[in-house]
This record gives sequence, C-alpha cells and structure tokens, in this order.
Amino acid sequence: MDAFGTAVELLDPVPRLRVALARHGVEAGEQTVTRAFRAEVVHYLPRSHLGRDSPSLTALRVECAGVFLREAGAPLDPAAFAPHFAASLEFRLLPGVADALDRLRDAGLRLACVSNWDCSLVGYLERAGLGDRFETVVTSAEAGVAKPDPRPFRLALERLGVERAQAVHVGDDENDRLGALAAGLAFEPAPLVTLPARLGLER
Repeated sequence: MDAFGTAVELLDPVPRLRVALARHGVEAGEQTVTRAFRAEVVHYLPRSHLGRDSPSLTALRVECAGVFLREAGAPLDPAAFAPHFAASLEFRLLPGVADALDRLRDAGLRLACVSNWDCSLVGYLERAGLGDRFETVVTSAEAGVAKPDPRPFRLALERLGVERAQAVHVGDDENDRLGALAAGLAFEPAPLVTLPARLGLER
C-alpha cells in the first residue's frame, strides 16, 4: 500500500515553519508561507527518489529548503535552514488505519508499503506508529525510480516472496493505480479503512 494519503497524512506545517523562520529573524505571513511550502512540494515530488542515503537526502533537503526560502522571500542560508524545514514535517495516521492493518494481518495477508518518498520514510512511519506493521518498506529512492514505474512494486513482491497475481495495491492517486496495473497487481483505491470489508474480511 501507499503511504501518504493512504496510511498517513501531513499535519499542517505552516505554523511550525513560521516559527522556524521567526527564530531566524524572518517574519512571514501565513499566506506567504503556505505558497512557499506548496512550491517546495511541487519541486520535491518528482525528485523524491534522489534522497537515497544520508548524503543525498541532505543535498535534496537543502535544495528543497532553497526553493521554500526563495518563494517566501527569506534571505537565509538553505543549508542552515534545511534541518528546521525537515523538522516541521510531521505525519500522523489516517483514522482507522492501524485497525485496518491489524485486520489484514490477522487474515494472513503480508503487508508492504510502496511509496514515492526519500529514504526517510521508515522513520516517519515509525513515529506515526507503523514501525511494526509492514514486512518491508520500498521507497522510490531505494528503487531508483518513482511510481507509476512498476519497479518499486516488483521489488516489494520479491522481498515478500509473493506472486503478482496474488497481490493487491492500495493507493490514493493515478500513480498508484497505473503502477500497480503495470506491475501486474490488482488495485484498490483508498480509503484503507474500508479495505477489509471490501476484501470480505469482516470480523
């Protein structure tokens, strides 16, 4: 299954980003910071696979912080601000996800997370309470390519030892659907909370 939008959601980072900027002597309004953050997201998404390890993740974060600062009109050093930018990103479980995953595992399903994300995903999942729910986590960074390319899905299947005809991917956008189908998996749309019932796994 996918991570963002399927298992976890992002807490609004704008208040924390405004505080981080203020600590560096920059006062920025809510609309300005919101616009700057959206620009950073647009920049990050097609580049998430570049954060493969600690050095490359640091470089990616500095690059993305630079986009944010430029859009916010904040004359700060991206390398100095990048850790504060990253610290503003907090994720939480979507409602009902933990119970749904437990029901799937209790039914004998083996679970993998396949997401367009850099190598920091495992840490975010652990902090959200999902550290022990997945047998494997495959990021676009690890696979070297992002969904909808089928390779992240194939890597997850290989690790699980599961045939593609026996697998289903759950996601919330077209990259999930198209990637799953390209890899030969069935696809079920989010929300995850209704998946056990859709699969006939009612308690």
